[in-house]
Amino acid sequence: MHDTSTEPLHVGGLVIEVHPVPGRKSVRVTVERDARIVAAVPPGADREALENLLRTRLPWLYSKVRSREADEENRPRRRFVDGEGFFYLGRSYRLKIVEEASHPVALTQGRLTLRRDCKDTAGYVLVSWYVERGKLWLPRRVGPWAKILDAPPADLIVRPLGYRWGSCTARGALNIHWAVMQLPAVLVDYVLAHELAHMHVPNHSPEFWRTVARALPDYEARREKLKEWGAGVWLPTTPDDDPARSMTDT
Repeated sequence: MHDTSTEPLHVGGLVIEVHPVPGRKSVRVTVERDARIVAAVPPGADREALENLLRTRLPWLYSKVRSREADEENRPRRRFVDGEGFFYLGRSYRLKIVEEASHPVALTQGRLTLRRDCKDTAGYVLVSWYVERGKLWLPRRVGPWAKILDAPPADLIVRPLGYRWGSCTARGALNIHWAVMQLPAVLVDYVLAHELAHMHVPNHSPEFWRTVARALPDYEARREKLKEWGAGVWLPTTPDDDPARSMTDT
């Protein structure tokens, strides 16, 4: 029998991708950075009920899609040429094309180097570099915040997350977008504390923000600063540039 549970829904002129997620109890609708609309739903969710729910959210969806499209149009584009700037932990590093190197991308003497034979796949290898740096740097960074927030030890996965900086799964794993490695450390800390707080409070209720405030009394200032940075971080222009897109969504 043909499975229709994952077929897109067409509601109000919009196309909504449907992703059944094992263990999920409710529907979560997100608008990705590329303006795709994704509904994460419980397995076996009734499609007619889902369509009715989406219709109630059409004004919000139209507004969010327009906002995402405008963000992408205004997002600074990066070229893989000598002198182009790429951020790493809040600092801009100038790109330098080199003839020989042991790694496709590296930080060397204050420059971000790209081996010339990797220039045709520069987006891919640069994202791979951010992912690997995140796998090394983030676990050490999350430990103190987990202790402050009395959060249990959690697996940390570095991956693409659409428009989100991070997410927390029902199993207690932390998903962190590789693009956070472009942010200043104080903003990375905000992302980590935010997601760890979700281990206690799954929503964004006043109780949740009180939990965040216990770890970060200045969280509101950091949240506003994160919005500013979000508009300027580098993201691949095509899915082929993103080696982590093949990972399973939560």
